[in-house]
Amino acid sequence: MTSQLDSLKQHTQIVADTGDIEAIRRLQPVDATTNPSLLLKAAQQPAYSHLLDQALRDSAGSYERLADACDLFAIAVGKEITQLVPGRVSTEVDARLSFDRRATLNKARKLIEGYERNGISRDRVLIKIAATWEGIQAAAELEKEDIQCNLTLLFSFAQAQACADAGVYLISPFVGRIYDWYKAREGRDFSGLEDPGVESVARIYRYYKHHLYSTVVMGASFRNSGQIAALTGCDRLTISPALLEELAATPGELTPSPLLQGSAEPRQKLEEIDFRWAHNEDAMATEKLAEGIRAFAADQVKLEQLLANRAASAA
Repeated sequence: MTSQLDSLKQHTQIVADTGDIEAIRRLQPVDATTNPSLLLKAAQQPAYSHLLDQALRDSAGSYERLADACDLFAIAVGKEITQLVPGRVSTEVDARLSFDRRATLNKARKLIEGYERNGISRDRVLIKIAATWEGIQAAAELEKEDIQCNLTLLFSFAQAQACADAGVYLISPFVGRIYDWYKAREGRDFSGLEDPGVESVARIYRYYKHHLYSTVVMGASFRNSGQIAALTGCDRLTISPALLEELAATPGELTPSPLLQGSAEPRQKLEEIDFRWAHNEDAMATEKLAEGIRAFAADQVKLEQLLANRAASAA
């Protein structure tokens, strides 16, 4: 009998939301995404200790170069993933650079150069950048250099509009975190087509398709399999190993969501002042973007500390 995962694959490209190499090997997705939180989790597993040590050696083990060691570790994990997936791996720019266009550009170029030194061509990598105004403008420049980008921590329609006009390759709207915010605010649960996170992605998808944008919509941050089922037919969905395994174990047919069909808002190109105001007017998006940047930055610091402790113990 067909599983929900097999059925989903007929309509949507599946991406593994994990840095766990064994999980990727087992689940065989097309692409994989990582972020500072997933890399921190991977770094605490014995299977990755050799990659941590290599990153420290290559960065000279210097405390001043811990950020370099983190980048090298991310590249090493990404390289391992590219051996297991036919598509791409997403590697994230340090979240502490989210409001610095120039620093984001430099970090993205450095990550791509690191991949290329390791024999991984840039067409196998997406650079993940927080969808701030500065991040979106950096991505617009990178795309012109054939460095394709995945704009993450995307919560507002304004972010999606700006990303499309910037010509970014892919966006990752965060279904689960939107759901979390509305559930806490309204004190009730949501399911299926009424889920505000699902509705947000569907609205963006309709807008992109209606206005013929080429930017890929990849729903992310799922809390349950019902959210995934409700977005069947979206370009891509990045899903945790636990939910992928649940879908694989559940028999049934999934069909394209009716939410992905229908009308869309008129096309609107946002200048910076328009973007900032429209994003500011969305309380959920404003809070979740700031929260997400803080959380990823905190995990980046923890990863640096883990590397520092490892370097000190080896000294």
